Amino acid sequence: MRLLLLCIGTLLSLPAAAQRPLPLPPAWPETVPPARSAPSQPGRQAAPLPPSPPPEPPVPVRTADAPRGTVTGLPLPRYVSLGSNRVNVRTGPGTQHPVEWTFQRSGWPVEVVREFGIWRRVRDHDGAEGWVQQSFLSGRRSLVVRGDTRPLHRRADDDAPVIARLAPGVQGRIRRCDAGATWCEVEVRGNRGWLRRSWFWGSYQDEEVK
Repeated sequence: MRLLLLCIGTLLSLPAAAQRPLPLPPAWPETVPPARSAPSQPGRQAAPLPPSPPPEPPVPVRTADAPRGTVTGLPLPRYVSLGSNRVNVRTGPGTQHPVEWTFQRSGWPVEVVREFGIWRRVRDHDGAEGWVQQSFLSGRRSLVVRGDTRPLHRRADDDAPVIARLAPGVQGRIRRCDAGATWCEVEVRGNRGWLRRSWFWGSYQDEEVK
């Protein structure tokens, strides 16, 4: 009995703060305002927003009434590829014009924008132009990956398995593009799959490539 009274007396002698019940956790709000619209608190700076992803580069367009070359009668511009590992690019259509630079990668895609005899004025994916001899060009279609690292899919579907990831500047071959199709069948370093047309340079928007 004396022990029980001692315990009760001890409890009664505790400070008032020790006898308060623990506060209940705050109720979870029914809706959480988005972080971007929350008002800033005094003395604090709002966290910077993440940078927006860069826009997809537009696919080059060649109109149906595009001009024709005066030598071949083929539409201008048109895509071709380099047929040699060393192609001199000159300032004008003739060997009397100085060499401005030299392409050193066979199969690299370029655009033919003008014709003069055996000479073709070509443009690369960076927009640089110059004259090369027609004999150093090939009708085989190729591509160069642009923008960010791009997934190569097993099928023409964003949810299809990824075969490889292609870094910007990687060169490949176009196997097939249907007219107006978003996806093209390509081959890159032995990997055959499907790539969005907007992810590479080497084909016009509505062009059919076989």
